[in-house]
Amino acid sequence: MVTKQFPGSPDDADLRRADSLAREIFSDVANKWALLIIEALGERVLRFSELRDEVEGISHKMLTQNLRMLERNGLIERTVYPVVPPRVEYALTEPSQALRVTIDALCDWTHRHLGHIEAARRRTDAATTADSPDTGR
Repeated sequence: MVTKQFPGSPDDADLRRADSLAREIFSDVANKWALLIIEALGERVLRFSELRDEVEGISHKMLTQNLRMLERNGLIERTVYPVVPPRVEYALTEPSQALRVTIDALCDWTHRHLGHIEAARRRTDAATTADSPDTGR
């Protein structure tokens, strides 16, 4: 097995360091919108409006911000076609295709443990309600 070497300093790759490049990348990519955009693109090329339809609940502003961030990090390719009106399409790059394996594993984990998480939330919410002071209602 061949492992690619990180060309930067070891400090840049250390997620525990607040000033590391790795933490900045992790922070960018590990947000719900970025993960959902990458998952929505999958193996497909989509236009902005198609992406907005695929990622339910995302605003125009949040989609724009996350697409710019993903493009800056080299995780999506943006292709602009010189037509009127302009047509713009988004596709995943090789690194984001590799990231999809992790996203898919996270989705699988969520499905496997959803019942457990829901039960824990109900218990915690019930305990929190029982512990709260009487509001006089």
